[in-house]
Amino acid sequence: MSRVKVVINGYGTIGKRAAEAVNQQDDMEIVGVAKTRPTYEALGAQTAGHPLYIASRDRVPAFAAAGLEVAGTVDEMLAAAEVVIDCTPGKLGVNNRAGYEAAGVKAIWQGGEKHDPIGVSFNALSNYDEAYGADFVRVVSCNTTGLARTLFPLHARWGIDNVKAVMVRRSADPKDAKRGPINSIEPVLNVPSHHGPDVQTVMAGLNIQTMAVKVPTTIMHLHCNIVQLTDDSVTIDDILAAWEATPRVMLIDGVVAHGGERFANLPGTAEIMELARDLGKPRGDLNEIAVWRDGAHLVDGTLYYYQAIHQESDVVPEIIDCIRAMCKLERDNLKSIAKTDAALGLG
Repeated sequence: MSRVKVVINGYGTIGKRAAEAVNQQDDMEIVGVAKTRPTYEALGAQTAGHPLYIASRDRVPAFAAAGLEVAGTVDEMLAAAEVVIDCTPGKLGVNNRAGYEAAGVKAIWQGGEKHDPIGVSFNALSNYDEAYGADFVRVVSCNTTGLARTLFPLHARWGIDNVKAVMVRRSADPKDAKRGPINSIEPVLNVPSHHGPDVQTVMAGLNIQTMAVKVPTTIMHLHCNIVQLTDDSVTIDDILAAWEATPRVMLIDGVVAHGGERFANLPGTAEIMELARDLGKPRGDLNEIAVWRDGAHLVDGTLYYYQAIHQESDVVPEIIDCIRAMCKLERDNLKSIAKTDAALGLG
C-alpha cells in the first residue's frame, strides 16, 4: 500500500511527537522535518532518521558545525511531500500558507493559529467530515480538544443547553524555562476566554462560556466544567458509561475506598503524569483526557466534572486522523480513530 508522504515544518514539542505518531501508522510516513536552528531537537530528528531540512542554505555551516547533515531547504522538502504539518510558533505558521499553496501540498496547522484564516478546524470525534478532502485544516488546541472529547458524547446523546467552564492552565511546558513557571496566578480578563469560541469551531452552535487562569505548574491543564443537559432524565451512571465508551477519554479515581478506609489514588495532575510514566507511555505522555470518576456529580440536573489535559500530547492522535481525512484514506471517523489508537497503543 502506498503511504502518504508527510513532512513536519517545526520539529519541537508537537512536531517531534507528530513525527513519531505518523511513522507508527501503516498508511503514512515522514519524509522530512524542518528546523531553523541546530538545537538538540535537530539532533533528535537526525538520530530518529528523519531527513533534516532548513529554511535557507546559508544556515548549512551552522548545522554542519553541530555535526548535523542537511538534506536541503524547506522548499525542497515540500516538493517531496503530500501533506505538511506546520508546527511553527503560534500566530506565525499561517504566514506559510502561500508557500504551501505554491508547492501544491495540503497543510495542517496547530491550535495556536486562528480559525478564520484557515477556514476549517478539526476534532476527530465531533467534525471529521468537515476536513474530508480539505486542503488546509487547523487541529484545535489542547484545551479545545479536551473539551470537545468529553462534551461531544454528552451533546450527541442527550443534548446540551449550556456549558460553563474554567480552564486552570499550566504556565509553560516543562522544557520552556524562559516562560515559567511563574510565581503568580494570572486570570484571563477577557470573557469569554478564547476557548469557548474555539470549541464552537468544531461543535457548531454549542452554547458555551469559558474563563481561564494561568497557574505555576508545567505538567497539565485542569478544567472545571458545569454542563446543563437538555434531557433531565440522564443519570450519572449514564454519563460515566458514555465517557467509558468514548475513545481517548480515561476515567480515573481520585480516591479509592476499601474496608471502610479511603486511600488517595490519583488526586491531582502530578499523580496522573506519574501514572503515564509507570504505564510506559512514550515520553511519559498522556494522549487521553483524564476525567475524575468520583469528581463527576449531577446536582438538580446539572453536571459538574473535572478533567485534566496533557498539553504536550493530547492533540497528536487528532493530527493523524486529520491526515487520514484530508487525504481520504478513511471515510468513517470512528474507524480512523480506532486505527490511530491501535497503532499508538491507546485504549
